[in-house]
Amino acid sequence: MTEGHDGDAAVAVAAPGGPRGRRVGRPAVLGLAVAALLVGGAGLGLALSDGGSDSGASVPKAAACTSSTPRLTVEGTGQASAPPDVLTAVLAFNATAPSASAALSQDNAEVGAAVLALAVHGVSKADIQTTGLTLQTQYAYPKGVPTVTGYQVTNTVTATLRHIAGAGAAIDAVVGEAGNAAQINSLSFSFSNPGRVQDQARARAVQQAVSHARAMASAAGRRLGPVCSLSDSTPVQNPIQNTQDFASAGLSANAAVPVEAGRQSESDQITLVYALINR
Repeated sequence: MTEGHDGDAAVAVAAPGGPRGRRVGRPAVLGLAVAALLVGGAGLGLALSDGGSDSGASVPKAAACTSSTPRLTVEGTGQASAPPDVLTAVLAFNATAPSASAALSQDNAEVGAAVLALAVHGVSKADIQTTGLTLQTQYAYPKGVPTVTGYQVTNTVTATLRHIAGAGAAIDAVVGEAGNAAQINSLSFSFSNPGRVQDQARARAVQQAVSHARAMASAAGRRLGPVCSLSDSTPVQNPIQNTQDFASAGLSANAAVPVEAGRQSESDQITLVYALINR
């Protein structure tokens, strides 16, 4: 080893192709040493990461949804409501005549007039559907002998009214055209966009389940791990229906038909499964 002109120690490094070496100053040696330490530290870090750690700074591997991990299952129920904006009416029209063709012709005229009345009150043709048509023979039994007295035709029409404010007027118009032959089998309210209200109910159901899970885990001296499963277990609900027989009620075309939509609720139930880990 010799001393350089600046007073720093230098080391001779043998060149691969010759007998003489070249001089490398102390700063270069220190740079090489620091680089070696950095590489070694990175390797050490990888080794620690691969081997795992039980220190508080790391997430324990037990916080996983494995078959041996304790689990907590909770259920949540949520409800949301809003004014419905769709009314579905199932209408029936009856006609009786001595012959089948006469009964059918009479019923066709009644249904045609009722459909026209619905259209005048803003009901789209696409929202009017024939959902039933029956032709039945009428009998009398003088002295126990079956005798044909006529034929009855019943035509069932389902109408979707998307303007509830005018639904009463539309029903009035139908009764006015068909008279006592008109019968309303059912009225049911619904939403044109049910997903909006249903999602509100689902969100509230999840919030309730999470709140219950936190309280239960805390009481048990545990901590909530990851969510292992989340499922919607809501049963299918039928629309709210009201039934009114206009023929038996004796209502006329001038009778007021108040249609009050009120508010309609949607409910949702979910099942949430958490992994449980130690505090």
